[in-house]
Amino acid sequence: MTPVQTALLRETWEQVIPIGDAAATLFYDRLFEIDETAKPLFAGVDMAEQRRKLLKTLNGVIEGLNDLEALIPAIQDLGRRHAAVGVTDAQYDSVGAALLWTLEKGLGDRWSTEAQVAWARAYGLIADTMREAAKEASDPGAKADRLAN
Repeated sequence: MTPVQTALLRETWEQVIPIGDAAATLFYDRLFEIDETAKPLFAGVDMAEQRRKLLKTLNGVIEGLNDLEALIPAIQDLGRRHAAVGVTDAQYDSVGAALLWTLEKGLGDRWSTEAQVAWARAYGLIADTMREAAKEASDPGAKADRLAN
């Protein structure tokens, strides 16, 4: 992430905070619309609490951008927990698409190509870290293979 992208992530996130619950609702509605396989993962889940968790997680990521080394273990843990509930690789792509769509809708005129690139890059880094941790959790040999290469 460049310093300009990091600043843009912070700036746009500050604009999302006041509409946080509405944005989180838009996000989950869009996710369930574009990925039918995601909805069963939330059966029996208190969606109000889930929306709060999403916002808290995103806020933590934005706050942690200046110290990625400290943030990575939390993201890896999140990836392992997602694997434990059955999140698939393809669902990470759906989440990314839903997130970018939500930010575009929520920010309206304040959304730009530069913001989209910054958010896509940040989400890609997060998703890749989570996917890798999930693979290592499900296949202990994967970590050994990665360390050997």
